[in-house]
Amino acid sequence: MATPTRTQISDLRGAARLAFDATVGITDIVEKMHRTIQLTPLPLGKSRAGATRGITGLVYRSVRGATHLVRLGVDAGFRPLNALLPEGESSATRDTLVSIVNGVYGDHLERTENPLAIDMQFRSGGRRMNPLTPGSVLPEASSRVMLVVHGLCLNESNWVRDGRGAIEELAVSLGYTPVFLRYNSGRAIADNGADLAAHLETLLDHWPQPATELAIVGHSMGGLVARSAAHQGRLAGHAWPELLRRLVFLGTPLHGSPLERGGHRLDYVMELSPYVAPFTSLGKARSAGIMDLRHGSITRDKQAFVPLPEDVACFALAATIGKSRNLVSERLVGDGLVPLDSALGRHPDPQRTFAIPAERQWVGHEVGHLELMHRPEVYAQLGKWLRSP
Repeated sequence: MATPTRTQISDLRGAARLAFDATVGITDIVEKMHRTIQLTPLPLGKSRAGATRGITGLVYRSVRGATHLVRLGVDAGFRPLNALLPEGESSATRDTLVSIVNGVYGDHLERTENPLAIDMQFRSGGRRMNPLTPGSVLPEASSRVMLVVHGLCLNESNWVRDGRGAIEELAVSLGYTPVFLRYNSGRAIADNGADLAAHLETLLDHWPQPATELAIVGHSMGGLVARSAAHQGRLAGHAWPELLRRLVFLGTPLHGSPLERGGHRLDYVMELSPYVAPFTSLGKARSAGIMDLRHGSITRDKQAFVPLPEDVACFALAATIGKSRNLVSERLVGDGLVPLDSALGRHPDPQRTFAIPAERQWVGHEVGHLELMHRPEVYAQLGKWLRSP
C-alpha cells in the first residue's frame, strides 16, 4: 500500500474544510427559509428573514456549533501528519481539479486559509521558479522574457495539447524565454494584478542576465490580470513596466462577459421574492474573480476605466464559434464566453473604447474560447506580430 504524502493530506484537509463550510452555508439557507415560512410574507417584497428563535433557533445554532467542533477536530487530526510524511508530487489531474476549485471559490479559500488555495508562482518546464533565483531553473535564459498567463479555472498545463506547447515553441523561436504564471483565479483581479506586479519586479531584478524586453500573453482573465499588473506596477514606481513592449490579449473580456452580468441579474431577480431570496447566497458564493468578469474590472474601483498602457504595443485576438460574422455571433455568442466587441476592446461609449489599431486585431471563425490557446492560425498571426519591430 502506497504511503500517503503531505500533498494528499493537505488536499484532504482542504476538501474537509470546504465540506464543513458548505454544511454551514446550507444550514443558513434552510434557517432563512424556515423563518420566511413562519413570517408568511407576500410573494413579492424584500426578505426580512433572519435567525429563527426559541427551540428552533437553538437547533440551528447547535448544528453550526457541532459542525465547527467537528471541523476543528478533523483539522487538528490531520495537521501533525505533515511532519511525518514525504512531500509527494502533484499530478495533472490534481492540478486541474484544484485550479477549477480556486476559480470558483478562490477568494473564500484564501480568506479561510484553506490549504487548497493556490499561491502565485512562476513556472518553467513543470517546475516552480523562485523569483529570487530564476537562474537555478533557467541558467541559459535570454534577455527577452515572455510571460504567459492562463485564464479562469485553468493553469499553465492548459497551454499544452497532445504533448505540444505551441506558445512555448513560438516564444523560443522568437528568442524569448517563456515563463508561465500559475495563480488563484478566484481572487479579485486587482489583488492578483498587484501581486503579479510585485513578483515581476523581483523576478526581472534577479534575472540571470539584464532583461531588455518583456512580452506578456494573457488568455481570457489572464489578459485582465496582466493589464492590472501593468497599471499597478506603474503606480508603484516599479522598473519592469519600462521593459514591457508587447501585450497580447487572447479572448480577453476587456469590457466584461455577459454570462457574469446574467448571473448578477439573476441574483437581483431572485431577491425580489422573500421565498427565493435565501437561495441567492448560492449564486453569490461565486468568487471575486468571476464577479470581476462582469465588467472586466482590473482595479478595486470596479467602475474605473483604465486605458491600455502607454508605449506598449497591444494586440487582440478574438473569435466567434460561427462560420461567418453576424450580429448574433458577434454580440451575444462570440467565442462562447466572450463577445467579439469585448474581446476587441470596443464599447458603445467612444471614451471607453480601447484604441487597438485594426492591424493589431484578429478574428477567428469556428473557434471556441479555449481553442484560442491551441489553434495554428492563432500562432501564425502571433508570430507575424511578434516578429515585427
